[in-house]
Amino acid sequence: MRVKELLAAGTRRLLEAGIKEARLEAEVLLAHLMKRDRLFLYGAADLPVPFLTQLRFWELVGRRLAGEPLAYLLGKREFWGLELEVTPAVLVPRPETELLVETGLEKVKGKESPLLVDVGTGSGAVAVSWAVALPQARLLALDASPEALSCARRNARRHGVEERITFLAGDLLSPLEASPVMGKVDLVGANLPYIPRAFLPTLSREVRREPRQALDGGTDGLAFYRRLVPQAKKILRPGGYLLCEVAPWQRSGMLELFDEDWEELEVRHDLAGRARLVLARLRGKA
Repeated sequence: MRVKELLAAGTRRLLEAGIKEARLEAEVLLAHLMKRDRLFLYGAADLPVPFLTQLRFWELVGRRLAGEPLAYLLGKREFWGLELEVTPAVLVPRPETELLVETGLEKVKGKESPLLVDVGTGSGAVAVSWAVALPQARLLALDASPEALSCARRNARRHGVEERITFLAGDLLSPLEASPVMGKVDLVGANLPYIPRAFLPTLSREVRREPRQALDGGTDGLAFYRRLVPQAKKILRPGGYLLCEVAPWQRSGMLELFDEDWEELEVRHDLAGRARLVLARLRGKA
């Protein structure tokens, strides 16, 4: 079977399953197996595809039809212009989380050697992006999942920033309690689970294949943030920032978690115009 024939057949199967970008996904899968980019496929339409590659292609198509996220099939995802490894142990990085990266860079701009914390690091997407963009920065990346931390470490190594990121396993900011960084952190960024538990069964098949512990935010989706905000007060320096990614409908509930010790509360919107990031500054002179 030639490239164009295999792509046509794969596209049909994906379309029949209701996958909207069927042609794109078929091309991405075949290019991945052939260790080429998608552009190569257009010039190789009549090239015969080795039988083993055909078998592997149909295996991946079958897994995709079963609801497995494309990023898990490929083992990678682009984020902030960086290619990151992703595994079933981590949430697939989303484009809207790049707003967290951008805002963090803005808030520490001009600092000589800022100290940033990425809590719930997952694949390390945020921490690695910050480390690449801020060669002078020191970073701490925390996650409750050892498997996720292993993935994050590999991504840091891939992009040459492993030595500047300290990876710690534990619940939220608890690994930092009684540590030398208490009261010295310039910025905490958090993309914690924020899907209300009752909503989980309504998520797409693809999202339900991602780690439940990376999705389940408790009754109202804010259970983790309700605990994080008081913890952050203890590790931030006066004038330090806390950045929290939330769902658009959670903006009001998230803002209510900040007491009089916080100022400059703000809600920022993603490229689709949806409220996506809540940020606040700890009172005091920086």
